[in-house]
Amino acid sequence: MRTIYVIGIGAGDPDHVTVQAIAAMNRVDVFFVIDKGAAVDDLARLRVELLARHVTRPHRVVAARDPERDRAAQRYEAAVGDWQDRREALYEKMIIDELSADGGCGAFLVWGDPALYDGTLRILDRIAARGAVAFEVVSIPGISSVAALAARHRLILNRTGRPFTVTTGRRLAAEGFPRGVDDVVVLLDSVNAFAGLPDTDLDIYWGAYVGTPDEVLVHGDLQQVKGEIARVWAQCRERKGWIMDTYLLRRRLPE
Repeated sequence: MRTIYVIGIGAGDPDHVTVQAIAAMNRVDVFFVIDKGAAVDDLARLRVELLARHVTRPHRVVAARDPERDRAAQRYEAAVGDWQDRREALYEKMIIDELSADGGCGAFLVWGDPALYDGTLRILDRIAARGAVAFEVVSIPGISSVAALAARHRLILNRTGRPFTVTTGRRLAAEGFPRGVDDVVVLLDSVNAFAGLPDTDLDIYWGAYVGTPDEVLVHGDLQQVKGEIARVWAQCRERKGWIMDTYLLRRRLPE
């Protein structure tokens, strides 16, 4: 039986890799890497650094080009579904071609935590359900960008007796600040949705490239700092060609 590890490697700091993740990496015969192109070469270099630093047993790295995704599509869910279908076919071929059916062990190294806004586990479940190739999946948790952001701003995400919500920039832009909660973590915001919120009682704790040498942090009253964040966001994306940012919106409560 083949084994596939899905290993969370943290938000960008090489020290985010856990002892459990290192132990799992040293059971792996083949690391599967999805090449996202030159724009994110520094992410690829970090994966190389992690393997060089932590993996002591012989292993191979097999890379494949990430299928193109239609980011201009009107129907977001359909575009993501199509992209994941093509990734599914790619993953299945890599597993069949590169791993011995008699105990071969492979791994996907995923940013942050495999359970939070990463589709690898879902894709592997769909491959397994089809039955063309048999394998066991082991998920290894990692430090997410949410946890890293909270640590860098010295935050506790939930306040006593209160929930917090994790959502996307797309939903925040379409629906506004969610009702019934006062603390909202936002991921995957490609449109600076925070800038369109009219609320005057929100603080924002924003971070980009958290845990890397390029890390940028901004916090303060949303209406006062949203312009600064938008400028920094644009400058960072122009300079690097990509950006990964996360933020917490926190409503100020009566004392």
